Amino acid sequence: MTASIVGWSHLPFGKYDNLSVEEMIVDVATSAIADAGLEPKDIDQVFLGHYNGGFVDQDFSSSLVFEAHPDFRFKPATRVENACATGSAAIHQGINVIEAKKAKRVLVVGVEKMSERSGKEVGDILIRAAYLKEEGDIKGGFAGVFGKIAELYFQRHGNQADALAQIAAKNHKNGCRNPFAQMRKDLGYDFCRNESEKNPIVAGPLKRTDCSLVSDGAAAIVLADADTAKASEKAVAFRAAVQVNDFLPLSKRDIIDFEGPAVAWQRAFKEAGMSLDDLDLAETHDCFTVAELIQYEAMGLTDKGQGATALKEGWVYREGKLPINVSGGLKAKGHPIGATGVSMHVLTAMQLTGTAGDMQVKDAKAAGVFNMGGAAVANFVSILEPQR
Repeated sequence: MTASIVGWSHLPFGKYDNLSVEEMIVDVATSAIADAGLEPKDIDQVFLGHYNGGFVDQDFSSSLVFEAHPDFRFKPATRVENACATGSAAIHQGINVIEAKKAKRVLVVGVEKMSERSGKEVGDILIRAAYLKEEGDIKGGFAGVFGKIAELYFQRHGNQADALAQIAAKNHKNGCRNPFAQMRKDLGYDFCRNESEKNPIVAGPLKRTDCSLVSDGAAAIVLADADTAKASEKAVAFRAAVQVNDFLPLSKRDIIDFEGPAVAWQRAFKEAGMSLDDLDLAETHDCFTVAELIQYEAMGLTDKGQGATALKEGWVYREGKLPINVSGGLKAKGHPIGATGVSMHVLTAMQLTGTAGDMQVKDAKAAGVFNMGGAAVANFVSILEPQR
């Protein structure tokens, strides 16, 4: 492929009473361009990943990037939305225009501010990423959708409460090393495993520790074509960038098979000329712990129904053969919808340039990113390596 990441920026995720969407965009856009050693005038196109859906009143947001500097004026700027995969969708659009030779340098920003709405309002907005005609009345909103998925998985493959608690505990422990994470607290397996006043059931078998956080945050990357990237101080190349969409209604799919994610991984490995064994780490979309569990199977780490094996064997832990979500994942890092996919690429680029600090996986030379919109509907896989 022709595109590489040559600069990035990442705000800590959390709840920002003192920062607007516009201010978050300006912050990461300015910092990412500087990190790439460029000026705003050097950018050819802009893509903004912003789900919104009513989280904030300002809905037409693509040109808010221009508030970072007047030199952005008159450049093409496009807002991209694809549910929880919005950030990766924006990145893929940037890659596409570079491969089409419409641009040499592209700025991609992902942003979301969710904390201005009440819990009920957040739930009402998120459920719109499901098929409302059939799924809009599921109790618990979008958590209820994944609660249903967990119930179906348990029915077919046995009770997986231990595995879900192991995923939650793993990711919270990893999040302690991530300075950008919203929750930097090692909750431990016992707390995650047991229902309690502080860890109540949310939907189906899912407890609070099985669900990602309501978050505010932003991240940005600068993409460049291969020739431009050669002159950059750092460059992380895309070996593959694949998008696979599936049917929206759950009723048209065997949802616990995660067929869309599986096809996306298969196509990405083929495009990259690599296999799962070639990866040194992966960032995957643990919006709910059951999603990460089934994604082990979709990426080919285990057979169907055997995702728990990856935990029992220690494969997905920091020192395992394929560390997964060493950032803490969405579970601990937070999940500001439009920013999530961009964040995953930033943190992976840091790993591959040896700049991930306490998160660093030793000798990381190849990594995978999986970002998912809806319940395995919009599926994006990137395979990244340092540009040689």
